[in-house]
Amino acid sequence: MSSAPTSTPAHQRGISPAPAAREARPGSALFLTLLAICSAVTAANIYLAAPLLSLIAHDFGATPSAVAWIASVAQLGYAVGLLFFAPLGDTANRRRLVTVLTLVTAVALVASAVAPGTRALAGAVFVASAATVVPQLLVPLVAERAPAARRARHVAAVVAGLFTGIVAARVLGGLAGQAYGWRWVFAGAAVLTLALGLATALVLPSERRRRDGSLFGGITALPGLLRRSPELWRASVRQAGMFGAWSALWTSLALLLTGPAYDLSTATAGLFGLFGLAASAVAPLAGGLVDRFGAARVVRGAYLLAAVSVPLFWLGGQVIWALFVAAVAIHAALVASHVANQTLALTTTSSPATANTAYVVSGFAGGATASALAGIAFSHAGWAGVSAVAGASLALGWGSTVVRRREG
Repeated sequence: MSSAPTSTPAHQRGISPAPAAREARPGSALFLTLLAICSAVTAANIYLAAPLLSLIAHDFGATPSAVAWIASVAQLGYAVGLLFFAPLGDTANRRRLVTVLTLVTAVALVASAVAPGTRALAGAVFVASAATVVPQLLVPLVAERAPAARRARHVAAVVAGLFTGIVAARVLGGLAGQAYGWRWVFAGAAVLTLALGLATALVLPSERRRRDGSLFGGITALPGLLRRSPELWRASVRQAGMFGAWSALWTSLALLLTGPAYDLSTATAGLFGLFGLAASAVAPLAGGLVDRFGAARVVRGAYLLAAVSVPLFWLGGQVIWALFVAAVAIHAALVASHVANQTLALTTTSSPATANTAYVVSGFAGGATASALAGIAFSHAGWAGVSAVAGASLALGWGSTVVRRREG
């Protein structure tokens, strides 16, 4: 399986780089750093509500379980944003699109900060999450303009920022909320999003694109694109399996840590999110390995590492050191496979933004499904049931792609 086939030239996709594109120097370290930081801040917006639920509940005179659905609303909003806005990266001027989405996100975050009740907060969180798909517009741009020999490393730089933002939202968001209140966390996120989003839009290359298709064109093109590109389909399914395993274990870990087995406080259990910082170190390494050895080998190695982490997680139900090792391993596997699979998804078709949408939505669907099943499994079979769901997700993600390849 080829990891980075030559991408279709920009002019064949209706893209005419303006002189400013050369001035922006899209391959420079400063450019990539800004995009990575912007991705971190915007990705964090999706997960802001989760660590703040107890504070939100207290403010509105409710129980944490009664407002837990707000975190799910954020996930739903992000899924909607991916379907509607991410495919526009193939046809719309990304500078203008990033600017508009940044403004909408900032306004929605301010609305979240001043929300008078849970329904108003949920509505504002939904809009903010739907508009905060900027990282999924930036990654295809980076892959499109990067030198072929360094494409995966450039993609990895933005991916590292994205995963760092997810960790920061869960760890730093909770600490900041405890110190200053949950409303100030949303307000601070609005300021950061506005500043970094607009700064990123200013340095993006100017593009003149043919406007072909409607807002729904990207959505309707997804099934056909997956059928025509076996490589994209394989990358999407394998990442769905990997993200499913990670989601099953990670979303259920707090139940184990705060339960009878360890009886940790919520704040202490939340510090396990720091293991996600492995993403920052693994992403550039994975990018280099993809550029050198190809995506297929990196994905195989990531799946092997994830397969080893599952029994370690199961053992972690009784032994704390096993959880430490397993947490690092599953994060490293997730990030490595994501860099490899996303690089492949972005370079296997002539519509990278639409292909990226198919890829990210597939992973999101796998994660959401496994998380739901893990919750049911935990209530019936405890931590062993969660570990079984994670193992099944990996087996389905890898096994279904192997079967299809043999049939083809």
